Amino acid sequence: MRVTIDAMHKPTAGSRTVLLATREDSLMARFGEPLREAGHLTIEVDDFSALLEPLSVRSTHVDLLLLDLRLSDIEGTEFLRLLRQHSPKLPVVIFSGSVTNANVVRSMSAFGIAGYLNEYCDTRDVLSALAPHLFPDSFNRRSSPRVVVAVPVSYRFDNAITAAVTLNISSGGLAIRTIEPLGVSAKVHTRFSLPGFSREIQADARVTWTDAHVGMGLQFEQMSALDQSTIDEYIEDHTEP
Repeated sequence: MRVTIDAMHKPTAGSRTVLLATREDSLMARFGEPLREAGHLTIEVDDFSALLEPLSVRSTHVDLLLLDLRLSDIEGTEFLRLLRQHSPKLPVVIFSGSVTNANVVRSMSAFGIAGYLNEYCDTRDVLSALAPHLFPDSFNRRSSPRVVVAVPVSYRFDNAITAAVTLNISSGGLAIRTIEPLGVSAKVHTRFSLPGFSREIQADARVTWTDAHVGMGLQFEQMSALDQSTIDEYIEDHTEP
């Protein structure tokens, strides 16, 4: 059992405490290092017992849990049920590679999962992918149901194809993290996949808002009925009643 806390951390007004739970040293490094460099405190654990330890200490406030379901041999929904007994309201983001299929995603929706994250994203994209979870008040742009999810997305504008990471999704659109947002009303063609679904979704979309510090928002304009159904199902499974 390992519990590692950054003893050199000096908290600031904008710093957060992130509990990183995985057996993989490579994931510890990929996510822990950029978080610490940005001034956040990380607590790293490598098994289920170690995970519960900081959640059981009242003096330890955790803002976000990054969870690898392969941390334990306990089945996913039972794992989350036990976790919620200790921390019913803690925001939990699950590494998408540890989710085996769409049925697992549906069964876990009852436990208030905040989102899913591609654990193989580039280190440079870690902070932008986690920003909606670390600073949720900054991302309340729409009143319609949306789900925070960080997955790779590509979009084509004219003849240029750009790769980025999603911030959140709704039935009608997608927010993308990029340092070079397009102009409002620009038309793009997007491609992405949602956790638990094997098919690639394609959609024609239009830019509806841009923010140099955040990225841009896309409104879907045309896609297949099957792709729309996939998005609607994902939103329904991850929206609290």
